[in-house]
Amino acid sequence: MAIPLLICDDSMMARKQVARSLPEGLEVDITFATNGAEGLQAIRDGKGEMVFLDLTMPEMDGYQVLEAVKTEGLDAMIIVISGDIQPTAHARVTQLGALDFIQKPVNPEKLAETLRKFGLI
Repeated sequence: MAIPLLICDDSMMARKQVARSLPEGLEVDITFATNGAEGLQAIRDGKGEMVFLDLTMPEMDGYQVLEAVKTEGLDAMIIVISGDIQPTAHARVTQLGALDFIQKPVNPEKLAETLRKFGLI
């Protein structure tokens, strides 16, 4: 059965790049969100069992999405994908419940390695 996968990023180019970087044969049903508010609603609707989340977005940023998921007790495995690689950002998203942090642009090998690390593939 396909895993509901949400790719939440305000950049269409980044969303496409992440989708193309997914490991071959990974059974996913992809939903795209263009901002954090849309992304959070998709998670609430069950479309984000696995989530690739950007941090810098309009309406609601990635930190706010992570906080809402944690506060609402939503079931989502979230991996942050961002160009912001400051140690403080990494520590903050981990505290908020993100599984891991991948730097943009996404390296397909790194993505597969991260998914394996958490038993997602």
